[in-house]
Amino acid sequence: MANKTILMSRIRQIFRLHAQGRSKKQISILTGCSRNTVKKYLHKFIEKRLTYTEIDQLSDHELEQLFCPSEAPTREERFEQLQALMPELEKQMKRKGMTIGILWQQYHEQHPDGYAITQFYKHYRHYVKRAKPVMHMEHKAGDKVFIDFTGEKLAIADRDSGELQQVEVFVAILGCSQLTYVEAVYSQKKEDLVRACENALHYFGGVPAAIVPDNLKSAVTKSSRYEPTINETFADFAEHYGTVVLPARAYRPKDKALVEGAVKIIYRSIYTSISNQPYPTLEALNTAIREALEVHNTTAFKGRDYSRLQQFDEIERSVLQPLPAYPYEFKQQAIVTVMKNGHVCLGADKHYYSVPYRYIGKRVKLLYTSTRVEVYAHYERIAVHQRHGRKYHYTTNQEHLASAHRYISDWTPEKFIEQAQAIGEAVAAYIIMVIEHKQHPEQAYKSCSGILSLARKVGNDRLINACKRANDYGVYNYPIILQILDKKLDHMEEEPVEQPMPNHSNIRGSNYYE
Repeated sequence: MANKTILMSRIRQIFRLHAQGRSKKQISILTGCSRNTVKKYLHKFIEKRLTYTEIDQLSDHELEQLFCPSEAPTREERFEQLQALMPELEKQMKRKGMTIGILWQQYHEQHPDGYAITQFYKHYRHYVKRAKPVMHMEHKAGDKVFIDFTGEKLAIADRDSGELQQVEVFVAILGCSQLTYVEAVYSQKKEDLVRACENALHYFGGVPAAIVPDNLKSAVTKSSRYEPTINETFADFAEHYGTVVLPARAYRPKDKALVEGAVKIIYRSIYTSISNQPYPTLEALNTAIREALEVHNTTAFKGRDYSRLQQFDEIERSVLQPLPAYPYEFKQQAIVTVMKNGHVCLGADKHYYSVPYRYIGKRVKLLYTSTRVEVYAHYERIAVHQRHGRKYHYTTNQEHLASAHRYISDWTPEKFIEQAQAIGEAVAAYIIMVIEHKQHPEQAYKSCSGILSLARKVGNDRLINACKRANDYGVYNYPIILQILDKKLDHMEEEPVEQPMPNHSNIRGSNYYE
């Protein structure tokens, strides 16, 4: 049948001329129809074994049903049918892995008499363009979250002085559902950026595949069209949450059109909803923002019957990655040189932490949180310690020390006194006095070690007697013990009555070191 149907009067004329014995060529000339059209209608006429008399008695509607049956819906019916499906098709297109080809296949299975794929695609793009009269970018569910700071700041007022302090406003929006998060922070520094971004992920209840910041200094150290340099702290934050950072290209506003559009909407929906009077604290301001934000996310889109939150619950919540078990601990960093004693100094606490001795004299990086201190050399972690706040104290891992240093590091007053007591009480009392007569206990460690080592050479009894003799002299060091033993003064007759140890306020006694 021809693409364009002809009038029923023409069909009657074809059949009448045929009944009169006219040829197909003559019928074509007389009716103005093409020979192929004449042949098609005559073929149907002969196939149905009808006579012209029978045809002439039919109404036009009956004639149309007989020779021109409507096998497919009209253009208007198909169009209205497809338009009714468009909101759902637009939602489906946001699912990860969905393509226009798959959508058409699903449509064609349910509506085999519907549009072919070319017309289907044309109508779909027209619908999207009409609903969003700007460049349209498809955002897959769970794929990206766009973050930025608004240009217009808010303010809080000091309760006592009334002085106003301007604060930044952070915005995060999921590309697919357009669920939005807003928070006021003190600055655009990386500490505030990381904390606000973390709060946004917890507000969403999951983690998208990528975070797309505008080229914020706190997120992007160096912008580039091809491979920007990500701030180490922000990259570490993204790694903790199992996502990546994909900065928007510089001078490419279409890359960040969604979040910039969200900022404009926030000016209207949130800025106008909160009080014009400055809030006393940042927490009070954020409470007001959160109330207005809930209204913003639960209000239906213009021209739609669903909201951002409904769209998020339906197609995006389930595909977000789960949040990690622990929140991110913000890491600060410092570049230091390993000291000759194999330790590095954390300037914030003035506390010292050990590193493997082979790094002595080399520059290393410290990454520290409120609970941990990590030491890196050429991107390799070489040491990790629990953070301690005691000033001028040392935290030492024995494995970091050279073998000679490990032995020395074990020297303590308690240890020397304990070893001396194993030999005799007189030796222990003498060792205490050796330690007491030095300004710092470490100054006496070598003397104590030397004195105790003599027990292996001369025996415990001689050392006990030598310590008693030296105590009588009131001299407390290693050389005097060695001299007594060399001259065998320890064999001299002892005094009839042993003099008790003097009770002096400067002598602390063995209990002090327990």
